[in-house]
Amino acid sequence: MKKNHRTSAIPTAKKAVVYARVSTKEQEKEGFSIDAQKKLLAGYAQANDLVVAREFVDVETAKVSGRTHFGEMIEYLKKHPGIRTILVEKTDRLYRNLKDWVTLDEFELEMHLVKEGVVLSRDSRSSEKFMHGIKVLMAKNYIDNLSEEARKGMQEKAEQGLWPSSAPLGYNNVLGPDGKKVIEIDPVLGPVIANMFAWYSTGTLSLRDISEKARAAGLVSRFKRGPVSISNLHTILSNPIYTGEIRWKGNRYVGRHQPLITHELFDRVQTMLERRNASKLRKGPRDFAFSGLMKCGHCGCALVGEIQKGKYIYYHCTGYKGKCNEPYVREEVIEARFSALLSRLCFSDDIQKWITEGLHQSHEDESKEHREAVKRLQTEYDRLSQRLSTMYIDKLDGRIDAVMYDRMASEWRKEQERCLREIGRHQTAEQSYMDEGVTLLTIAKDSQRLFEKRAAADKRRLLNFVLSNSTWRDGELTATFRQPFNIIAEMSNEPPDDDGGGGPNLAPRSNWWARQDSNLQPDRYERSALTIELQAPATGDR
Repeated sequence: MKKNHRTSAIPTAKKAVVYARVSTKEQEKEGFSIDAQKKLLAGYAQANDLVVAREFVDVETAKVSGRTHFGEMIEYLKKHPGIRTILVEKTDRLYRNLKDWVTLDEFELEMHLVKEGVVLSRDSRSSEKFMHGIKVLMAKNYIDNLSEEARKGMQEKAEQGLWPSSAPLGYNNVLGPDGKKVIEIDPVLGPVIANMFAWYSTGTLSLRDISEKARAAGLVSRFKRGPVSISNLHTILSNPIYTGEIRWKGNRYVGRHQPLITHELFDRVQTMLERRNASKLRKGPRDFAFSGLMKCGHCGCALVGEIQKGKYIYYHCTGYKGKCNEPYVREEVIEARFSALLSRLCFSDDIQKWITEGLHQSHEDESKEHREAVKRLQTEYDRLSQRLSTMYIDKLDGRIDAVMYDRMASEWRKEQERCLREIGRHQTAEQSYMDEGVTLLTIAKDSQRLFEKRAAADKRRLLNFVLSNSTWRDGELTATFRQPFNIIAEMSNEPPDDDGGGGPNLAPRSNWWARQDSNLQPDRYERSALTIELQAPATGDR
């Protein structure tokens, strides 16, 4: 009898990858652990006849950024085109930003969002894809909020006298008695840092000499494990943290950590640094108005100034990337181009009055929010005061001991200090809102005149405040107006129409987008405007 070798076809189970993610803080909460996610996804795979080919797990910590295993999963999917199914707990486990979404979307995957009860694929309805997109944006917003809260937390720590980041050389990050992260002196590197200040304060050693002595004493970079660079040594010698102070976001606070050096020694070192910097500046090149402001439109290198024939200032491409064909250009030509660009910000007094009135109306809403915040903080402060008074009575009556009283009183007084700081912030913000808004408006209106009357350094800083991404190519200047100046510049290029919103009639343009008056009044705003401008950061949008 002839055997039949034909067998019935056995369907092959669909293969999938599992992705789980958790932060170290979330691991402390029930239901967020990696094991809980893996168990949920394994059960789902079994119930839906899916075979798990690989598991990818990311545990995010404050010390390590990025998602290593997410990247490995992407590479795995590239090498295994037959696997196009991902199992994940929910949307915000899979994406941290829009780039992740775009990256995975290119694979045309089938994504199972188990807790959400959703399966997304190329054939999903548009409404499902739309909702998924909304969830991705919400996940991104959540991450952005976490980052913002982290920055607020770091600021709060600095105000409490706690160093909020990785310890500088000479200190180590440790947990304090109250469970908060603090810094303490590194027993090995701390004395080396202290000696560096003492060596430099004598005035007989250069930074390079200090570098060699510190390296011989065992000082190495914490991350690269190599010698500390000269620039980093300069940063160390300029950092007041070693005196017990904390410098954070431009402010200084009294730190709780043990200082390595005295204030007197620190001041002597700063004096030495200033002397040597001043000596270098005297020998250095002339301060040209537009150096560092522009890039070459051909090769992307910087344009720098130089003096020719003893009196004429020319700008040229540095040519760091190779020979560049951009010709030399006189400073007067560049100045005229910048002045013409700033002329787009000029507008009439009527428009300034209209916008100022709008600022006043906006200020009312802003003031209301600040007042409500101050009221809440004041209520919290009064509640803490009442608690302190009640607890003091309990201490006098013997209901609580002195140790308990001191501990609780210290915590509540710190909370009161926080309330007072927040109240001060809101009050300052309310007072400065209108001043800053009107001053920005004044700078915009008078920027061309302010520019033409200022010295080289002030011109550069004013341009940095108003413009960004300046490029020079073939005699033409292009630049981007920073916010909020970009709005005014855009208005100057648009045809006017009836405002319809309570503002003045903006047509025709010659009547409302006027240039400077022929009879200029005294500079009543110029000093305050430039004060704000010169204090503003050189980079970043306002």
